[in-house]
Amino acid sequence: MPINVLMPALSPTMTEGNIAGWMKKEGDKISSGDLLCEIETDKATMEIEAVDEGTLGKIVTPDGAENVPVNAVIGVILEEGEDASALDNWDIPVAEPAQAVEVQVPAAAAAVAAPAVAPALAPAPVAAAPTAAAPAANPGGRIFASPLARRMAEQSGLELASIAGTGPKGRIVKVDIEAALAGGGAPPAVAASAAAPAAAPSAAIGPYEDLPTSKMRKVIAQRLQESKQTVPHFYLTIDCEIDAMLKVRKELNGRSDEYKLSVNDFVVRASALALRKVPECNASWINDGIRQYTGVDISVAVAIEDGLVTPILRNADHKGLAALSGEMKELAGRARAKPMGLMPEEYQGGTFSISNLGMFGIKEFSAIINPPQSMILAVGAGEQRPVVKDGALAVATIMSCTLSVDHRVVDGAAGAKFLGAFKGLIEDPLSMLL
Repeated sequence: MPINVLMPALSPTMTEGNIAGWMKKEGDKISSGDLLCEIETDKATMEIEAVDEGTLGKIVTPDGAENVPVNAVIGVILEEGEDASALDNWDIPVAEPAQAVEVQVPAAAAAVAAPAVAPALAPAPVAAAPTAAAPAANPGGRIFASPLARRMAEQSGLELASIAGTGPKGRIVKVDIEAALAGGGAPPAVAASAAAPAAAPSAAIGPYEDLPTSKMRKVIAQRLQESKQTVPHFYLTIDCEIDAMLKVRKELNGRSDEYKLSVNDFVVRASALALRKVPECNASWINDGIRQYTGVDISVAVAIEDGLVTPILRNADHKGLAALSGEMKELAGRARAKPMGLMPEEYQGGTFSISNLGMFGIKEFSAIINPPQSMILAVGAGEQRPVVKDGALAVATIMSCTLSVDHRVVDGAAGAKFLGAFKGLIEDPLSMLL
């Protein structure tokens, strides 16, 4: 009997996703492990593999479909020996879409929460394709296109404004890009529509473009807004003298070609050891109470094309500088890959976050806490500044670090104690090698 392919839950908080593009067509043979489609989630665009064998009998939710609920049917696979007639009396089951679970999920549970194909529960709404190609831009200037179509157009040097979409509500999808490429550019009908004058923008505002927003960016906006509105932040800033650390870093890097330590590696190591020394800071506000963690899992912010992701260095207090450096480079590389190569358990969770903008020349800044964590350390650039030593003016390399703290969990004295421990480790780097 036919097998329903469902929108999977790829993270504990995911309730819906977008179909970035199908990699198989109706009638294609499917083997276990084949890539079926790309799903754009609240975190990243991820490839979905088939777990069943047969023939792709029907694509229920087409390329470019947005806001498809988790557990909605997106396609149907015919088993061996079945043909399209098996779908004549096949009813797609209907159920309520899954709800997001706003709780801290252990790493092991997060892995279970993201199967390649979820159990059958609910159908995905399918928008009817328009009878005639329509321009993909609305009067406000926004161009509607699926993420896959945008990527294909960018790689091929095509202007999306010159292509008419055949997807829902004139949305540009994969087949439109392929048609434009096959014809050596935009189809004639598209060129005519592209030549039509656009609506004049408001004189008070001036020319503008409404940019499409990815699921990741929407979730970042929602969660950071909630954090700033619901978490009582306070901020502590400390200046660390890093000349000794830079000297030790240079000496260690000169001893081996197997690793190249960065300043951020020392910051991660110092943060992990400081949390071990001040365990009351390694905690979260959970269900009107405080949960203190026994493991130190450091989330490190990594900028990617669509926003921000925070790969996690598990048990960072038990790893040396070289191990932390190698693991961080590997996680950051996979985070920036397309589609993102991180598993959900590799970026969900964590007990403390670090955001470092020093490489961009930022002297000092304050970061927003990533709930349910209670603290995030914002690291600025190391720069030479005048200091007073033994009553005399001198020059030292200073790095300013600002700790954002959830006052429900950590009081000012505890936050100051953590920064004191952190500063002591940074300024005495040999203590981090023990």
